[in-house]
Amino acid sequence: MPNSNILAIATPDATTFDANNVSHQRFKVFTAKQLNQIPQLQSLSPDQRFEMQVVASVLPFRVNQYVIDALINWQNVPQDPIFQLTFPQRGMLKPEHYERVAEALSSGADQPTLKSIISEIRAELNPHPAGQLEHNIPTLNGAVVEGLQHKYRETVLFFPSSGQVCHSYCTFCFRWAQFVGDKDLKIAARESNQLQDYLREHPEVTDVLVTGGDPLVMKTRNLRAYLEPLLSAEFAHIRTIRIGSKALTFWPQRVVTDDDAEDLLALFREIQAAGKHLALMAHYNHWQELEPEIARMAIRRVRETGAQIRAQGPLLAHINDSAEVWARLWQTQVELGIIPYYMFVERDTGARHYFEVPLIKAWEIYRDAMQSVSGIARTARGPSMSSHPGKVEIQGVTEIHGEKVIALRMIQGRNPDWVQRPFFAKYNAKATWLNHLEPAFGEKSFFFDD
Repeated sequence: MPNSNILAIATPDATTFDANNVSHQRFKVFTAKQLNQIPQLQSLSPDQRFEMQVVASVLPFRVNQYVIDALINWQNVPQDPIFQLTFPQRGMLKPEHYERVAEALSSGADQPTLKSIISEIRAELNPHPAGQLEHNIPTLNGAVVEGLQHKYRETVLFFPSSGQVCHSYCTFCFRWAQFVGDKDLKIAARESNQLQDYLREHPEVTDVLVTGGDPLVMKTRNLRAYLEPLLSAEFAHIRTIRIGSKALTFWPQRVVTDDDAEDLLALFREIQAAGKHLALMAHYNHWQELEPEIARMAIRRVRETGAQIRAQGPLLAHINDSAEVWARLWQTQVELGIIPYYMFVERDTGARHYFEVPLIKAWEIYRDAMQSVSGIARTARGPSMSSHPGKVEIQGVTEIHGEKVIALRMIQGRNPDWVQRPFFAKYNAKATWLNHLEPAFGEKSFFFDD
């Protein structure tokens, strides 16, 4: 198994960067406007850089210096998985979409024209899948509660307004619409007391998931303002606080050397001292993200507070669509004290056509990876689709009464009675999402369709 020296990388000027010597690196970010300022990209052809600019005009792009220096093997670009994870590629836009934007940029179209083209394309990319806006946004006293989603009975998702950005953006992100500057597509709380007001009226809620964006881009004092009220006796029904974040990958300095890193870790301890369970829902897509020493130091520091780190991420073409990658990822996570939690199916949004993997192939990768690790690493559920009715797990392919079928299970559902319910779909080797499947055994619909 390769060691961490694989991440000692060669930059275009042939100097060597030590990926482990980044503890006190200053946070520096590049967006679409600064693409040409990234030195490593100068080794690419002008056509490649133009293709990146075209894609970054439609899909959000943001990367920081740590990711560039410590996670990407520039000798393996463009195949490097973290390069694919963070930098735009031509194939991420459908050919007809790419040509429209490329023509507009090449011809010097004015900003209103370019903006109109981009808006039309974004509208075709299913910006809010699985009913995020139509069915997940709750109401209180007859008014819509901005910045919350309540899809499952026990869990409320909270989108703090100051956490709706990330240290870097993932090219596959199903929440890409949060980051393109369109207020009509964005989910964010406008007032800090919205979450408290809603939870007072919903004692059935036991879990609050603070999400984004990435809540850990916020200063600790801002995050504390949202979470400290939940530690009072008034919110005794809230038993678990989850924080969804990729900071442990994209900016591990957040819990190691940032000015308020110690305050953040103190907040973690306070949450647990109040009797709440704290889970950091860490997003990992490839074992390469776990190799730098500072990334491992960040994991150790979070675990020392008593917080639990659970790892989740989607199965993605061009990045991690092999059993070997997932087996090494899960095994490394276990060795570092992280609990493998979910393997997701890439959602039907954004650049889905570039990243999606057929459901049956996804299950085969999951099965083969599971067979390569011990039982202690087999805690990851999946492949799981976060679909409109709920989280649907692909359990395999089998034959019943002579009919080849796909076995599935509802892990979580809009209706609690659906949870753990098995069901079957006709065999379909090309299906990549739930709506591509048809009920098996002559049934007219799935149990959740009504």
